[in-house]
This record gives sequence, C-alpha cells and structure tokens, in this order.
Amino acid sequence: MTSREDARLGDDLILSVVTGSRAYGLDTEGSDTDRRGIFVAPTQDFWRLAKPPTHREGPLPEQFSWEVERFCVLALAANPTVLECLWSPLVEVSTPYGERLLGLREAFVSRRAHRTFARYADDQFRRLDPAAPRWKQAMHMIRLLLSGLHLVRHGEPLVRMDGFRDRLLAVRRGERPWAEVDAWRISLNAELAATPSVLPAEPDQEQVEEFLMDVRRGHL
Repeated sequence: MTSREDARLGDDLILSVVTGSRAYGLDTEGSDTDRRGIFVAPTQDFWRLAKPPTHREGPLPEQFSWEVERFCVLALAANPTVLECLWSPLVEVSTPYGERLLGLREAFVSRRAHRTFARYADDQFRRLDPAAPRWKQAMHMIRLLLSGLHLVRHGEPLVRMDGFRDRLLAVRRGERPWAEVDAWRISLNAELAATPSVLPAEPDQEQVEEFLMDVRRGHL
C-alpha cells in the first residue's frame, strides 16, 4: 500500500483489515466495506492527565479502529469481533508491528472463546423477535456459532463462510422459516457445548505484554 493510501486510512495504523460481509464471503451487490484497524498513540501522550482515545471512527465510512492496548485487552478477553480481525483474509495495511501482531494471534486465543462466541450469539438471539425476525441479524447469529465451533475444534475462528454461503444468504433473505433457523442455532449450540476444546486454558498474556512494551518503546 502506498503512503497516500496509508494516510487515507490513517497514517498511525499498524494494521487495517476488511471485516464484515466481504471478509466472510457473504457480500452481495451493494455491500458496504467494513474496516477495522489498530493504531498506536504516541507513548508520551500517556504521560498526560488526559489519556489518548481507546478507539475512533473514520476517517472512511464504516471504519473503526482501536488503540493497540485496547485491542490487546479485548483480544485477550476473547471478544469475537476483535479476534476475527486477526484472521481476516483482507489485509489493507500491515506495518512491521502489524505483521508481528498477526504473528502473535494464537497467543490471544484461549478457552474463554468457548464462552464468548456462544454468549455473543445468544445475545443476538435474545434480541430477535421470532414473529418478525431481523434476518440479517439471524444470519450473523448463526455465523458466530459456526466461527466459534471452528475455533474450539481447530484453534482459529472461521472467517470465510464459503461452505455455508448459500444457506446463510438464504437466511438473510428470509427464505428459511424461523423454526428451521432456530433448529440450526440449537444444533450448533449443542455441538459447541459438547466439543472438546483444542485451545489453551489461558491466553499467553506475557507474550502479548512483551509486544505491547516494544510498541510503546518504539513510539517514544
């Protein structure tokens, strides 16, 4: 990526990826391009009483970025949205620090993800009205369960949904009855609960902290 394009996305970014439907392989005509990034605030800014922002929106539409420390905290807590950024197949910006962060992605995953992916999907379910479902939300509920199940089985979330694309898009279009969608949800929840996890009990926080300290030293 050229420096001009870097500036368009944010010249303090160490990593920027495309997420959402385009990363999942679920995009259709007119789909937005969702971007998620990690930026680094100058280390000296943390010496002030007013601390740097932990996140920001823009400058492009549908772009959201976290300051690197906040990103690491959320990833260590197995936040599904954050973890999936580390496995996006669509990377637009990656500096040497960004490459190092991607190389550390397995240090963030742990059995906490077994709970968080299920909980996030359940939160989606509780906000759905079976009498008038929001079908896009229902699709993402199922997608989260599929991603989480792959994570506990194989050690990484499933981002590309190519094998489920037709079925998921049929859900999004409202072409499947709610009872069928709910049965799929129940089945995936049962699989997720019964699947032995290949993930470590805890993330490798020490390795992540070493990375973060190197970033801070590098931005003095």
